Amino acid sequence: MARGNGIKLFSGTAHTEFSERVAKELGIELSPAKHYRFSDGEIGYSPNVSVRGSDVFIIQPTCEPANENLMQLLIMADAFKRASAHYVNAVIPYFGYARQDRKARPREPITAKLVANIIAHGGRIDRVITADLHAGQIQGFFDIPVDHLTGMNLLASYFKNLLAKELAAGDVVVVSPDVGGVARARKFAVQLHTDIAIVDKRRLHDQQNVSEVMDIIGDVKGRTAIIVDDIIDTAGTICHAAEGLVERGCKTVYACATHAVLSGPAIDRIKAAPIEHLIFSDTIPLSEAKRIPKIEQISFAPLFAEAINRIHSESSISAIFD
Repeated sequence: MARGNGIKLFSGTAHTEFSERVAKELGIELSPAKHYRFSDGEIGYSPNVSVRGSDVFIIQPTCEPANENLMQLLIMADAFKRASAHYVNAVIPYFGYARQDRKARPREPITAKLVANIIAHGGRIDRVITADLHAGQIQGFFDIPVDHLTGMNLLASYFKNLLAKELAAGDVVVVSPDVGGVARARKFAVQLHTDIAIVDKRRLHDQQNVSEVMDIIGDVKGRTAIIVDDIIDTAGTICHAAEGLVERGCKTVYACATHAVLSGPAIDRIKAAPIEHLIFSDTIPLSEAKRIPKIEQISFAPLFAEAINRIHSESSISAIFD
């Protein structure tokens, strides 16, 4: 049984190309709306169609500029609530602030929890659909349902095809760039029927200007490595991992991650790193300056479209993961 009076799909301005891909997968049009600014920079928004009784889905990753995009999401949600939408669902392909999920040092905020509260209560949003949160327990920060999708299956499928065409499975090792990503790497390796290795990073705090010392746990010599991560921001971790793998005898290094944040020196580092190919999803838009030959994006739009369709029809979401 479908919820409300049909789907209304709206896009924020953060990633309209992704929104259009999702709409195409669903076989519907994005609903028209007006995004505008006041002269002092305040965000304004006005949907151009009635949403009364509708199942509204807002597509808006909270990528850079994170604060602007988050505020726009909240303003859009408020507009739909005041226009009597039956449900308001936030489709957040990339959930910004997810890395601030704990107190690593004294007096630090847990900003991921704060943002979850703002979305659920300030935005009066009924449901969140997102992908590959930095930490799975962030789902528990929300007081509303969260559908946590994973694109790792799609990324693994890419490498399955590559393995079939170019690589022998026994020559491949899946690598976690840090200890925190071991569970992710293990699941990835199971799908590819390969071994895993782990990059152990240590920083020498007692010395100034000393780079990270890296050990590799696992057999990598003479093999093709696939580094798996959820987010690549400044690319320091993944590039150092690639260098460490080559130093220890890896013949080729590939890498993949869901979210291409790619800030600061990331692109220069990736260009210089011994990474053959780097695969991302399209949860975050890539500017032309970031579209270098080493980088390729695969679309998660079909995944999100299927989730939206199942949520609207009140079907099982868990079936997607099969």
